[in-house]
Amino acid sequence: MDTDRRERAEHFAELHREGCFLLPNAWDVGSARILESAGFPAVATTSAGVAFSLGRPDHDYFAEQPSDGRIDRDTMMRRVGEIVAGVAVPVSADLEEGYGEAPEVVATTISMAVAAGAAGGNIEDFTGDRDRPLYDAALAADRIQAARSAVDAGGEPFVLVGRTDALLVDGSLDECVRRANAYLAAGADCAFVPGATDAATIGTLVRELGGPLNVVMGLSGDALPLDDLRALGVRRVTVGGSIARATYRHLLRAARELAEQGTFSYADGQLSQTDLNDLFRQTGK
Repeated sequence: MDTDRRERAEHFAELHREGCFLLPNAWDVGSARILESAGFPAVATTSAGVAFSLGRPDHDYFAEQPSDGRIDRDTMMRRVGEIVAGVAVPVSADLEEGYGEAPEVVATTISMAVAAGAAGGNIEDFTGDRDRPLYDAALAADRIQAARSAVDAGGEPFVLVGRTDALLVDGSLDECVRRANAYLAAGADCAFVPGATDAATIGTLVRELGGPLNVVMGLSGDALPLDDLRALGVRRVTVGGSIARATYRHLLRAARELAEQGTFSYADGQLSQTDLNDLFRQTGK
């Protein structure tokens, strides 16, 4: 990691030490540069958005999406590297479940993310198997510990996030707390609990967890505003694939209008060629 990227990674780590910040999710260099131009101190990737941009589904249960239908690790890492090279702010990588069950596979994934220039990344405990939707708690903690060891061995600043999907698979809040604390104890710098969207649940997590909390907003209705999340004690807020999904909704509407009506109202309010050219000249490196 060069000096400039190291400084960015160190700044990214500092963001997690106090206060609350918004970390929006990009899926390619263009979306990352637009987020950067809005003044965000860092951007994250969204595995869902990357998959959609390649015409593929996001990682899901294998019954709905065979394991060989997902984006592979090398493809995802290339995209992470492109985004890192295309912006001047730190980038945190959505590394899904680490692209394999074994702790040593997760460790390799983390090492690859560091090599790609990422300033951080998350490892989740979702398996894709309906019969066993989450990795066994002990194994899941071992996977985080292996990721931590890989970070430490690399010697570069890197914010490791331990994510539990327990709420997304109808697990209890108590299980979320146990798993998130286990991941923090295993070396995660931050815990991530998607599915925690209301003030009561988030407040409980903030009180019960032994480290910083990341929540995701925008994936469903009635998202709490950033000021409320800050007051609750949340450290970091991401938006997952919601910006990508909103973009693709507009694309689908445009396609259907063209195909079914032969009209062009979808183009009303579009950004001009000049505006986009100017934006992309001013951002990036």
